[in-house]
Amino acid sequence: MIILLQIKNLDDTIERVSQNVFLETSAWIYRMLGINPGIQKSIIASFLLLTLLFFLHKVALRMMYRYTDHNNVRKTYRLRSAITYFFYVLGFLLIGRIWFIGIDSIATYLGLLSAGIAIALQVPIVNLAGWLFILVRRPFELGDRIQIGEHIGDVVDINGFQFTLNEIGNWVDAEQSTGRLLDIPNGRVFSDIFANYTKGFRYIWAEMPILITFESDWKLAKRLLTEIIEKHYTEFAPQAGTEVKKAARKFLIYYNNLTPIVYTDVLDSGVNLTIRYLVNPRRRRYSREVIWEEVLTAFAKHDNIELAYPTYRIVKE
Repeated sequence: MIILLQIKNLDDTIERVSQNVFLETSAWIYRMLGINPGIQKSIIASFLLLTLLFFLHKVALRMMYRYTDHNNVRKTYRLRSAITYFFYVLGFLLIGRIWFIGIDSIATYLGLLSAGIAIALQVPIVNLAGWLFILVRRPFELGDRIQIGEHIGDVVDINGFQFTLNEIGNWVDAEQSTGRLLDIPNGRVFSDIFANYTKGFRYIWAEMPILITFESDWKLAKRLLTEIIEKHYTEFAPQAGTEVKKAARKFLIYYNNLTPIVYTDVLDSGVNLTIRYLVNPRRRRYSREVIWEEVLTAFAKHDNIELAYPTYRIVKE
């Protein structure tokens, strides 16, 4: 019994000492920094809460990675984003209750908070508005190839303040990847010219100019080019037709003719035969390579067809 009383007295002593240390430390902080004890408690509580939420977020992500299929990249990304957004919202509400504990109405709290940050955080607010626009209106989704302003790339991430592009083009020919990731503020969707390569009709028109000399048999060359491009078109003609019908349900997209064509033009250096054909945006460079190789092979079989290039002729009188 005596031992229990001694332990209780020791606990009371430790508690009093701890309180005194806390009060003295709080008073010292108030004297040095001017932060009153109430705000100090809110800061400590906020820090502990953020630490707890950070730990729980890591645990949730680890469990998600353990029980999901890693080969399904799109599903894994969506789950990870959903978990992250949940903890963001939860932390926002809980920390708000710490700092506005006297306000019982969440709506009142949100109204006071939004009025205060609207002036100080205009750019982040515009980015959040852009994020909501992207989620609701869906001008693009993950995996889409887009151009916004002067930047072109494939969308690889979308979050509350910015979206990330895997850059293509720039110093690399035929719009292939540069290896750089571009972080674009969401607010740019309201101010910059925007283009989506893959939404709606998932093909683009590509052109390949092929210049031959005036002395060449341009009719034969045009026939050879038509045969080459029509052979490639038959591989995806049914799919292209289906895509056009789907796009016409939502957009005013209508093409009378989807078949490729070869146009004839005359330039200073020779007869220009331009191949115009449909292609998947991500296969444009590959298609050019295949077509050019077949063109060179076909032209090599005919002595009366020659590729043209700028030349100079000196005529002596």
